[in-house]
Amino acid sequence: MIAGLSVIPEGLDQLVVLTLLATSFASSFITVAFGIGGGALLLAVMATLVPIAALIPVHGLIQLGSNAGRMALLLRAVSWPALPGFAAGSVAGCLLGGVMVVELPAAIVQVGVGAFVIWSVFARPPRWLRNMPVVTGAISSFLTMFFGATGLFVASYTKSLSLPRHGHVATHAALMTLQHGLKVAVFGLLGFAFAEWGLFVLAMILAGLAGTASGRLFLDRLDDALFRRALDVLLVLISLRLILGGLGVI
Repeated sequence: MIAGLSVIPEGLDQLVVLTLLATSFASSFITVAFGIGGGALLLAVMATLVPIAALIPVHGLIQLGSNAGRMALLLRAVSWPALPGFAAGSVAGCLLGGVMVVELPAAIVQVGVGAFVIWSVFARPPRWLRNMPVVTGAISSFLTMFFGATGLFVASYTKSLSLPRHGHVATHAALMTLQHGLKVAVFGLLGFAFAEWGLFVLAMILAGLAGTASGRLFLDRLDDALFRRALDVLLVLISLRLILGGLGVI
């Protein structure tokens, strides 16, 4: 405990915190090894253990730290031209999402994002996804204010760039760092008390960085063809989980 703050926030206990730390490690390993999936996994686990009012902003702050660490680890592989248009759209999307009075039903968002990603895996990525990063940034950033883990949507944009495996992971991390940074800033302006969760978030980020380092070793052993097949399989499985969850089947 430091200055009245604890690594165990109010509403959680020691077992829950240990479970979440293990999940943070695993989710970062999955993301850096396969390019996507960790954020959705972490959100799914946190949704069952963290107070709902804190879920999206705290998850966003953890993801900001995890993605920033992943980007730093693979900085040389980032495809920087992918960022400016996406950044402009993300600013608009986060601001619009922050001022919306009526929240979008989570079920609709889950089904919509899941269906879109499955379509993007089996069909040729739409031109606007590749050629209109402003639109991609705006839509995904708007949705992240309500849903949290829109890494799937952003991964579809990154996948359309046809980057090698290290470039895909690095660029996706840079895009998500930008998006989560904007989201955290908006929630801060809306008055969320991030300080109360500070030590817990720091511990989660450190666990995620350990998972990132371990996942990097696995990534180095993959070839690009195997990486893309694994990425497609993971995208479909997570998307099916989103759709079935949104429909109330599971």
